[in-house]
Amino acid sequence: MDKNTLYRFFEGSSSPEEEMHIRQWMEAGIENKEMFLKERFFFDASTLLAETAPKEKKNRLHPRRTWIMREVLKAAAIAAFVWAGVYGYYHKSGGKGTVAMQTISVPAGQRVNLLLPDGTKVWLNARTTLKYPVSFNEEERAMELDGEAYFEVAKDEKRPFVVHTDKGSITALGTTFNVEDYTSDNEFITTLMSGSVRITPKNNSAAPLVLTSDRKAVWTGDSLRVEAIDDYTVYRWVEGLICFKNESVPAMMKELEKYYGVRIHVKNQQVLLYSYTGKFRHTDGIDYALRVLQKDISFKYVRDDENQIIYIE
Repeated sequence: MDKNTLYRFFEGSSSPEEEMHIRQWMEAGIENKEMFLKERFFFDASTLLAETAPKEKKNRLHPRRTWIMREVLKAAAIAAFVWAGVYGYYHKSGGKGTVAMQTISVPAGQRVNLLLPDGTKVWLNARTTLKYPVSFNEEERAMELDGEAYFEVAKDEKRPFVVHTDKGSITALGTTFNVEDYTSDNEFITTLMSGSVRITPKNNSAAPLVLTSDRKAVWTGDSLRVEAIDDYTVYRWVEGLICFKNESVPAMMKELEKYYGVRIHVKNQQVLLYSYTGKFRHTDGIDYALRVLQKDISFKYVRDDENQIIYIE
């Protein structure tokens, strides 16, 4: 198989004839599937590196170049996560045979953007895992999500786009939406920027909910409520920003825990009385965020790196 044809398929720019040819080629033998997975890995790895490494001119100072290399190495680590999840992972597809599945796992403090086989654009937040087939079937485009993801869905009226999470599922045709459902949390939140989606919570006798633009649905285990979106800045995480608008300190700490994979224990109860407006970059790290907060709120903090706990005193 010509690699240029495969890369056009990964980019979502291949013709219908090429897509059919690739699928037939994959079914012809296990060696072809392995080559497909290998080339998909290199494609995703190059995408991750391009996304994570900042653009930099050659005449920058040496410390800056060192920082860039550190960020590139982080991206390479993410690529290793990708390959570990891709190779050899298969599942049955509705009685239509065995389909290779791809797994993307994003470490704490990072984010990744991808292009799915159908041309859908996806951004994955920190501590998020996405599982999807290397090629979608003719009936639907289904995947599994644990964490937070932002989707710009390629329109395909014949094949619904379905995201399955621990607490429910979201079905769309062509739309833009954000999903947050970490297995470790109680909340299941779907925010719709454009189009419409159908939300079906698990373990709920209520009828599925159709969500319209500029609304979000929040499921807390016993009820599904719809709210207007009053602040879009929180979704700038796709740009690498953690944004807060008049956010309470407890809610802020919960967000920082999510992004950086740590536990934050607030001993100083006075700190909980404050709220904060501002933004940080993912790559700044949690120490930078806490030092910025110290300029407005009086507190000290101690890190227990062995147990991944930060104590606010």
